[in-house]
Amino acid sequence: MATDTVQHVKDRLSIVDVVSGYVKLERAGQSLRARCPFHAERTPSFFVSPERGTYHCFGCQSGGDIFSFVQQIEGLDFKGALKILAEKAGVPIVYEKKETRDARERLFELLEVATIFYASHLTPASREYLLKRGLTKDIVQSFRIGEAKEEWSEASNYFRGKGFSEREILDAGLAKKGERGLYDRFRSRIIFPIADSAGRIVGFSGRIFLGSGEQPSQAESEAPKYLNSPETALFRKSKILYGFDRAKQAIRKYNCAILVEGQMDLLASHGAGWTNTVAVSGTAFTPEHASLIRRMSDNLVIALDADEAGLKAAGRAARAALQAGLNVKVSRLPKGKDPAELILEEGADAWKTAIRQAKDIITFLLDALEEHLLADPKSTLARERFRRGVESAVLPFLADVQSPILREQYVHEIAERLGVREQAVGEAFEGLPRAQMPTATPGENVMRDPKNAIRAADRVRQAFALLLWAQGREKPVLDPESYAREFKDAIGTDAFKILEALPDSEKEGLRFSAENLHGESMTLKEEGRALLTAIELDRLRGELAEATAELKEAELTGDEGKIGEIMRQCKQLTTRIAELGR
Repeated sequence: MATDTVQHVKDRLSIVDVVSGYVKLERAGQSLRARCPFHAERTPSFFVSPERGTYHCFGCQSGGDIFSFVQQIEGLDFKGALKILAEKAGVPIVYEKKETRDARERLFELLEVATIFYASHLTPASREYLLKRGLTKDIVQSFRIGEAKEEWSEASNYFRGKGFSEREILDAGLAKKGERGLYDRFRSRIIFPIADSAGRIVGFSGRIFLGSGEQPSQAESEAPKYLNSPETALFRKSKILYGFDRAKQAIRKYNCAILVEGQMDLLASHGAGWTNTVAVSGTAFTPEHASLIRRMSDNLVIALDADEAGLKAAGRAARAALQAGLNVKVSRLPKGKDPAELILEEGADAWKTAIRQAKDIITFLLDALEEHLLADPKSTLARERFRRGVESAVLPFLADVQSPILREQYVHEIAERLGVREQAVGEAFEGLPRAQMPTATPGENVMRDPKNAIRAADRVRQAFALLLWAQGREKPVLDPESYAREFKDAIGTDAFKILEALPDSEKEGLRFSAENLHGESMTLKEEGRALLTAIELDRLRGELAEATAELKEAELTGDEGKIGEIMRQCKQLTTRIAELGR
C-alpha cells in the first residue's frame, strides 16, 4: 500500500468529520465532547480536539486519531479502517507489488475471488428457489448470493489456477484436506457471503440445495441444513454479524437495530424495507455482537423464531444485550413462523406490526410466563408456578439492566403481576446468587500514599499536562522551553525523565485534561507559575520533613557535627519555603 495514501486521507478528513458520523458532538471550550461510544456512561467524558486531530475518553481511556477511532468503533483492523475512510474521503488506495502484501491481505483477495466464483455459478433453479422464498432479484444481486456445485474440487482447482496456494485455500476455510488432496468445503449449496464492517468478505454460509431434483444420498440427507465457514484469521463468529456492513448506517439513522437468526430472515427483512436488520451466523448472540451494535444505537429489537428454541435464544441474546447497556425489546412472532415466513405469507405490513409491537424484555417474559403457567389465575397451584417462574426466569434479567430507574420500573411491574409489595420483589432479587465482582478495575492504580503525597503527584501531572499542551500548540501562551526548564528544576531530572517516558496515549489524555482545565483561561502564565511554585513547595516540605526526622536521630546519638549540618539545612529549607509562600 502506498505510504502517502494514509496522509491523503488525513488531509481530506478531520477528526470531527469522522467522529460526528457516529456520535453527536457538542462544543466544550476548545474541544468537542460527547458520551463515549465505547462504554456506557451518563455524563460525557469523551473529548475531541480539532486542533490536534485526536480524541480521548477519560472514562475508558481510549484515544487516538481517525484511524484508531474507526478501528475501534467498527471492530476492524487498520486496513479495514483505511478502506472505510478512503472511500469517505474519495482517495483511491494504491497497492504496491503483490509480493509485498501480507497473509491477511491475500486471504481477503482469495475470498473476494471465491465470492465472484460462486455468484457466477448461481443456476436458474437456485435463483427460482430464492425468488419463491420471497427474495427479489435486487436483493439476490446486492448480497452477491451464489452457488457451490456438487463437484468435489471444482472451486479449489479454480482458486489454485488463480495463483493461490493450498495453504491459503485451507486458511480461508474454503476447503478441507483428504487422502487425495483438497476437496471443497461447500458443495451443493446456495452460498451467502459474510462481510466484516468494512464490507470485505470474511466467510460464507451455505444452505444445502439439490437443484437437480434428485433424491439426496444418505450423506446429503445427514448433512446440516446450513454450513458456515470455520473460524479463521478473518472470520470470528462471535464478532461478525451478517449484514452489519449494510445495516450500520440505517441502525444509526433509525437509532435501532433488529436482530434475526439466519440469512433468509435478514434478506427478507431488508427486502421488506427494514435495512437496519442484522443476523447471527452459526453462533449465539455474544457480548461482542452487542458491543458492535451499541456503537451505532442504544436500542435493539430481537425477532427470533417463535418456537421454544427461538425463545430461549432470545432470552440469551437479551441478557448479552442488557449487559452491554442496550435497551432491549422482543418481537412476538406468530407461533411456528420465522421472520422470512411471516413476510412471505402475510406481507411486509405484518412484519412492520411485529416489530412495532415489540415489548420490553421484562414485559415480554412476564407475558410469556402468564400465558404458559397462569392459564387459571384463580388456581393456587398456577399462581405458585407463575411465582417460581418469575423468580427463576425473570429476576435474573434485572441484574443485567444498567439503568437504576429502569430497574425500579421493572420491579414495580413484576410486583403488580405477582400481586405483592415491591419490597418483596427487591428482597427476592437481592437473594439471587451473584457472580463475584472484581475488587478493582483491571489496570487501575490504587494510590496508597498520604493525602499530601497524592496532592503533590496530582500537581506534577497537571503541570506536565500543561507543558504537553503548550508544546502542541502553534501559538502557546506559555513558552514551552522555559516552562520545561523550570518544571524540571522543580521536580528533579529523574522524575522528569519518568514523565517523558509515559506512553503516547497517556500523554494525549494529559493534553486533553490541560485543554479542558486551562483552555479558556486569560491568566495562563500566572496559573503555570503558581503550579510550579506549589510543586516546589511540596518538594521542599518533603525534604524538610526528612531533615527533621534525621535531626531527631542525630540528637539521640549525640552527633554534634551532624546536628549542626542538619540544622543549617533545615534553616535554608525553612527560609526558601517562607519566600515561596509570600
